[in-house]
Amino acid sequence: MSTELKLIIFDVDGTLVDSQDHILAAMTAACASVEVAPPSREAVLSIVGLSLPEAVLRLMPDCALSQREKMVDAYKGAFNAQREELGAQSGSPFYDGALDVLRALQTVDHHILGIATGKSRRGLDSLLSGHGLEKMFFTQQVADDHPSKPHPSMIFQALSESGVDAANAVMIGDTSFDMAMAKSAGVGRIGVDWGYHSQVDLTEAGAEVILQGFDELIPYLDQIWSGK
Repeated sequence: MSTELKLIIFDVDGTLVDSQDHILAAMTAACASVEVAPPSREAVLSIVGLSLPEAVLRLMPDCALSQREKMVDAYKGAFNAQREELGAQSGSPFYDGALDVLRALQTVDHHILGIATGKSRRGLDSLLSGHGLEKMFFTQQVADDHPSKPHPSMIFQALSESGVDAANAVMIGDTSFDMAMAKSAGVGRIGVDWGYHSQVDLTEAGAEVILQGFDELIPYLDQIWSGK
């Protein structure tokens, strides 16, 4: 493998951390704020990765704009309250093997780690600081600054900030939104099977491989970048 710079971008919820309990509880509180029944667990998890306004719109298309805006505010309030009560490590634990792989990737000089997430800046900062990972990711793209996934804006900005060509970058995520975003941006597409969308969804959205565990990531990267 050459020493040409490589950009490795991760989604967060459902890929690095399992925050589904937080998400489900916060969405229940959001629905209660406008006195509507909460969607099913499957429906809520299906929109993880989208920006919050887009997620609420997809879940509650018949609600008025004023109701959806109230739901967004209520979701944020409930999620923040849970985070303060439980802390990042208990409320949003990393999946098995995730931290070990991140640390291993970080030790390679020509690797640049990035994030592209539907989280807000406040939410991402809180998560990273709670886990002591403030300096792990060189480029961090959040929902505050971009159109919602699957728009490729986040990846384009990550490529620009890192100075890496699309051919030397990959996106790792658990949803069809991640794969579609990566495909539009022309970067590699690595799905994971432990998140919130099915393998069928990931494949249809353009995943080039679907990992069964974090232990498969580094060997796969070595394989696709061998000789580059």
